[in-house]
Order: sequence, then structure tokens, then C-alpha cells
Amino acid sequence: MPNFAVPPRLTHDHTASGPAAGLQRRKVLLGGLALVGLPGALAAQGVLAVVATTGMIADTTRVIGGSRVAVRGLMGPGVDPHAYRQTRSDIAALAGAGLVLWHGLYLEAQMEEFLGDLGASRAVIAVAESIPSGDLLAHDTYPDRFDPHVWMDPALWLHVIEAVRGALSAADPAGAEVFAANAAGLAGQAQALGAYAAQVLGSVPRQARVLVTAHDAFRYFGRAWGFEVVGLQGISTESEAGVARVSDLVDLLVARRIAAVFVESSVSDRGLRALIEGAAAQGHEVAIGGELFSDAMGADGTYEGTWLGMIDHNVTTVARALGGAVPAGGWQGRLAS
Repeated sequence: MPNFAVPPRLTHDHTASGPAAGLQRRKVLLGGLALVGLPGALAAQGVLAVVATTGMIADTTRVIGGSRVAVRGLMGPGVDPHAYRQTRSDIAALAGAGLVLWHGLYLEAQMEEFLGDLGASRAVIAVAESIPSGDLLAHDTYPDRFDPHVWMDPALWLHVIEAVRGALSAADPAGAEVFAANAAGLAGQAQALGAYAAQVLGSVPRQARVLVTAHDAFRYFGRAWGFEVVGLQGISTESEAGVARVSDLVDLLVARRIAAVFVESSVSDRGLRALIEGAAAQGHEVAIGGELFSDAMGADGTYEGTWLGMIDHNVTTVARALGGAVPAGGWQGRLAS
């Protein structure tokens, strides 16, 4: 497992902020947080209150923290983190948190400035920014940023596991041994899941290893397991697919006889339906290969509502739809379908 220091707290240069009205609003919000009291101390019964932005980070933190943490995730199933903005209840949760964990890499684009301001007064850690830049893929729109969808590759998520462990240990030194043991256990499972993925995705016929989805959330998936990944939209769901893009992808589906495309739980399927209809008009049938979890996990309380279950579901669904050999219930026999 990688070993590195926890990223430093974020700071923010107000000279680079937006309009004066927006800056004043953020100051009021952050001032309200300060009045509640700075975090850092443990809550009742020694439990550390943690706020995590995405479900993937929240689940990872619960596994590593165990009974020593109480974790609130801001973004639930089906929520698009690219477009998410903090709510009043989110701000109240942040006010009571001893630690705030967010993804970074411009995933929470609409919250980035707010979280940067918040980091000037409390521990706010961008856990995915612990990944070495040489392991990251470039963003398709912003030349100075990276593709943030790193949870799709278990080997990359090992860095996040370690960053979460380090952040929890810094906030609650008495729990360091527990956090280390739990992180090691999760890292072992992540490596086993990666081995399963290599096996079942490797059973997909080589010519069929084309993954067509609603937006470019699966490039790390494709790099890890040798799939060509084609997204109707770009890395951010804020981009729109034009008529020319749809037409080009229809031609691709027909020319390469691609049999299936995949919808995503947090992105509209309208564009993919247009691809299917366009291919049908040219005499080529394309099926929906299944729903994948891209920017959010499955329902709370389910196996698919965990990071391990999310990746197991995606790997198994893709392999099955594209002609691979997969066990009925996935990696550990726990998938719902």
C-alpha cells in the first residue's frame, strides 16, 4: 500500500475569488460556522464526526474508522457531484464536523471555492489529490486539471485509502492502530477485487472491449483493464453532446457492430436512447447492457451502496453484457442481480 503524508489543509486566496456579492455570501456562511465553534475535538463517547462529500469517500471512511467515527456523506445515490452545491443542512453538518474529507481534482466543481475557504479554519482534506500526478489522466476540457474518476481503478483507490487513514489518525491519534488495521483490510479487499476484474474482463472477446457510456467517467476503468471507452458527454456532466457527436457515435456503433451501451445511475439516459434509435435506423440493433454506477454508488444499505460493491457491479455488468464469463453473483456472490 502506498505510503505518503496526508495532504495539507486547503487555503484560499480571496484575490482570485468571484464577484463581490458571492465573496460576501461565503464570508457570512463561514462566519456562521466559526460561531458554532471550531472542530477538532472528538464528539461524545470519543466518536469523531466526519463529513465526506461523495458516497465513495464516505463508505471508505466508515470502513477505516469503524466505531470511532460517525460519517455523514453529503451526496447520496444518483447525485451528480459535478453539479452539486452545498445546502443549508450541509453547512450545518460541516459546522459540527471534526474532519471534512472531499475528493478534489475538480470533481466537486461547484463546491471547490467554498471548501477552499472552509479549509482556512479547519481540517479539510482533498483525499484524491494524494495520488501522484503521473498516475492521473488529463482532463478533456481543462489543460491544468485531471480526470477525477479515480475510484474506478482499485489500484488508484489504494492511495485514497491511505489518505483517509492518515487524516483520521491525525484527527484522532488514539485510534491510529485501529485505523491502520482497518485500512490494511480494505486495501487487501481492493487488491482482490482488482484481480477479479482482470479475470472476468479479460474473458471478454478482444474485439468487443468497447465501453460506450453517457459520459467519460470510465477512462481509468478502461486503462486498467484494456477497454476502449467512449463517452457521449465529456468528463464533466456539465458538457452537452451535440448532434455531430451523436451522429459520429451512431456510425461507430454500426461500423464496429457494438452490441451494447450502458446507462449511468447519476446521468440522464436520453442521449444513449438517441444512439440506440440512430443505430436501429441503420439496421443495427444495440441493447442497453445495464446500468452502471459512475459518479455515485447504489442505494444506501445495499452491497452496491458500498465502494467495493459499486466496482463489483460495474465490472460484472460490463463483462456479462459484452460476452465475458462471470459468476452469477459477481466477485463474492453478493450482487443483487
